[in-house]
Amino acid sequence: MISDDFEYYLPASIKEAIQLFEDLHKKEKRPIYFSGGTEIITLGRLNMVETDAVIDIKKIPECQIFEYQQGFLVTGAASSLTYLEEKNLFPLLSKTVSEIADRTARNKITAGGNICGQIFYREAVLPFLLTDSQLEIAGRSGNKTVSIHEVFNRKLLLERGELLVQIRTDQGYLNQPFVSIKRRRQWNTGYPLITVAALKINGMVRIAISGLTSYPFRSKEMEEIINKRGTSLDQRINQAIEALQVPPLDDSEGSFPYRLFVLKNTLHDVFHQLKGEE
Repeated sequence: MISDDFEYYLPASIKEAIQLFEDLHKKEKRPIYFSGGTEIITLGRLNMVETDAVIDIKKIPECQIFEYQQGFLVTGAASSLTYLEEKNLFPLLSKTVSEIADRTARNKITAGGNICGQIFYREAVLPFLLTDSQLEIAGRSGNKTVSIHEVFNRKLLLERGELLVQIRTDQGYLNQPFVSIKRRRQWNTGYPLITVAALKINGMVRIAISGLTSYPFRSKEMEEIINKRGTSLDQRINQAIEALQVPPLDDSEGSFPYRLFVLKNTLHDVFHQLKGEE
């Protein structure tokens, strides 16, 4: 849980943040990085986060940017979802994050915080999975840039003390045809059942899903099946869903069979909107 008298730090650089984490760890503290803080506060109240020191990265310049650099769109981990939505440099990202929580929460939730979080949905990662984005990660040994597919497997696999700094997305992906659909049980309010983000590249539809299981994912096996011509779209969708091997998510929002039903209908909508059913 979060102690009432936890220590708060606001470093001005990546180096300072990493060093703070190491120093606190040596003092047997339990430091965590903090940007928006919405999830940390929520889960802390439920005793699902344990810390007595937070390191706020919002003042680190590299974590705040959202701009083009040498053929890439660079998204700072501390960029708020509202900021990403309003700048609209990455339309698929804007559409996807615009439906996360409500505007008041999106003013605080950050791209890095959502991707690194513990909640099931974490929809902000979907566009980055579809665009094979690269992540810049800082740690004790310096900075490294790696494919998102190398370090995101159910969750972002960071070593102790490592910090997500930026996400780099090839500009060639930014204006490709896309769809982002969120289905809720309670119309436009409440938690989502299923979110599907899709991107059409060279006639092939890429698909990333949130809400079917306890983590967001992109399945290339599913994409291969669903894009294979020769059978009807309905047959391909059924085969693709049958091929999915994910732990079922059953909760008060919906049972796993119901989520599969919603996913099937949503995939039909995705392909019709992208004209990918031919």
